[in-house]
Amino acid sequence: MNRGILITIFLLLAAVIAATAYFSNAAGLPVQTAKVTRGSIREFVDERGKTRLPEDHLVTMPFAGRVESIGLLEGQSVTAGQVLARISATDIDEEVAEAKAAVDRLDASLAENDDATVEQSTREQAELFAESMVSTVAAAEARKIAGKSRLDYSEIFLGRTRKLAETGAETQDDLDKAELAYVESQIDYRTDALTVEALKSMQAATNLLPRIVTEQISKKSLSAAVIRQQKQEAEARLRQALTRKARSEMKSPVDGVVLERAITNEQYLAAGTTLLRIGQLDQLEIEADVLSEDVVRIRPNDPVEIYGPAVGATVGHGVAGVVDRIYPSGFMKISSLGVEQQRVTIIVRFADGVLNQLRSKSELGVDYRVRVRVFTDERSDAMLVPRSAIFRGMANGWEVFVVRNDRAEKQAVEVGLINDETVQITAGLADGDTVILAPESNLEVGTRVDITSR
Repeated sequence: MNRGILITIFLLLAAVIAATAYFSNAAGLPVQTAKVTRGSIREFVDERGKTRLPEDHLVTMPFAGRVESIGLLEGQSVTAGQVLARISATDIDEEVAEAKAAVDRLDASLAENDDATVEQSTREQAELFAESMVSTVAAAEARKIAGKSRLDYSEIFLGRTRKLAETGAETQDDLDKAELAYVESQIDYRTDALTVEALKSMQAATNLLPRIVTEQISKKSLSAAVIRQQKQEAEARLRQALTRKARSEMKSPVDGVVLERAITNEQYLAAGTTLLRIGQLDQLEIEADVLSEDVVRIRPNDPVEIYGPAVGATVGHGVAGVVDRIYPSGFMKISSLGVEQQRVTIIVRFADGVLNQLRSKSELGVDYRVRVRVFTDERSDAMLVPRSAIFRGMANGWEVFVVRNDRAEKQAVEVGLINDETVQITAGLADGDTVILAPESNLEVGTRVDITSR
């Protein structure tokens, strides 16, 4: 081997050694790191919410009418039973007066109809007259019988006189008198017979009088029943008018405040028109719409931290609440980025005494924006790293970059509870290990790193 080749090889080896020494002593990639620690971790779901009332009490028109001007203002306190609005009383008073007059008129008609003194007296007189007709008819029949006897005698006497006159024993004058007596007896008998028939006809008519009067009394009773029915209907209309009069004063159903005043000036309104909305601010609760994939981790009675400007507290210093209930059905909602999201509503109530304390400091009302942090699980004495240290590896498992001998080494880990700030590590790391926070996407295994902060 000649001398030139040896010199070239020597120079190349020197260059390699120099380069290795240079890069070994050069500064590494600057990174931020954190130590693996032990402590407590709480898994939570953080979401926006707003205050609401479980029930609004609406004051509405009970029936169509002219409502008077409403002087109440939003925010004013009201008490249960307080008159909040009135319907003009003029029309109602006229309706009540008309209904009462109808009842009074029917009362008078009923009193007049119930007085059957005249009818009862007439029936008694008719019964007495019918009884007297029996005696009268009997006397007439006796007179008729007597007349028949006289007629028979006159006929016999006339026959005897005729025979005697033929022999000359009786004169013509005697015969004429006998014939006259016979004719008079015939006339008397016929008169008596006609009298009997006439009296019997009168008796039949007289016997009908008590029945006619009785039927008249019965008809009067039926008329009274009709009047009583009409009176009941009139009384029902009166009660309805009095009820409308009572309902014309619309009262507050609860102690609360005026949330909304829909009507101010006097005007005619239809039945059911809303006038006022009353709420009980001491029953405020919070409504939050949670992603369906997060709500499955939430249970009733889970503890909640409520924070935000409306309650005057920042995260970590909020007020206590608890999950009251979870709606059984979800709904589709478009996010601010235009993404369709399936969400479920949860209701959070304030812990005992918290709401009164808040309202004593500020005017917390309905539809105020807050944030809620629902704690779904927690662990104590857990191995913890910051959330930004973990990432998904090629196999979709969780991994971290660990600093060993000033170089970045990739480490697969298993995680437990996760929240926005901290992660529980259940396998893959040891106490005191140093992990890289938010590693760059171009960070490779073995890269020399320079720790800028811990």
